[in-house]
Amino acid sequence: MVGAVAEMMMAAGLLLICMGLLAGCSVQEEGYGGAKGLLVFSEAFVQGQPVPVRFTCKGEDTSPEVRWEGAPVGTRSVAVILEDPDAPGGVFTHWLVYGIPANQTELAEGIPKEKEVAGGIRQGGNDFGKYGYGGPCPPPGPAHHYMLAVYALDTPVTLGPGAERQALESAMKGHVLASTHITAVFGR
Repeated sequence: MVGAVAEMMMAAGLLLICMGLLAGCSVQEEGYGGAKGLLVFSEAFVQGQPVPVRFTCKGEDTSPEVRWEGAPVGTRSVAVILEDPDAPGGVFTHWLVYGIPANQTELAEGIPKEKEVAGGIRQGGNDFGKYGYGGPCPPPGPAHHYMLAVYALDTPVTLGPGAERQALESAMKGHVLASTHITAVFGR
């Protein structure tokens, strides 16, 4: 009897350890998780993996498909930001998308490089001096990290099309319910 109780306690302990390890994991398939269960997925931006050339300045420079799930209750809009924190002059903004309706859970691949696109979604200015997506394009040398972040906001972003990053960050300040990101790499 004592041996059976000890075996059950050991099995329960192992189960708790396994559950704790699983709870600490945030990678699911190609997705990556953040606070409050918000997950982001992209076939182009996979955690720790190289960005496929077609999504970079060496290829077609087309925007990737991005999906998310698990936005918390109270989400009124979503924003997406792609940045390179390794750029020689400091953080380089590659893509700003805002005004995404709360019920939308993805951006299709190949969004036109315009200030406003289908559904009233707006794109801001990137650090290439253009609007919409500007793919990874680091100088020759070591690979850079590219962080693709999704923000669930408790308010609609009322900025007009073509906003700059500082304006978007100001509009988002104090309104982020949850955020998550994927960091992929690219070098030339």
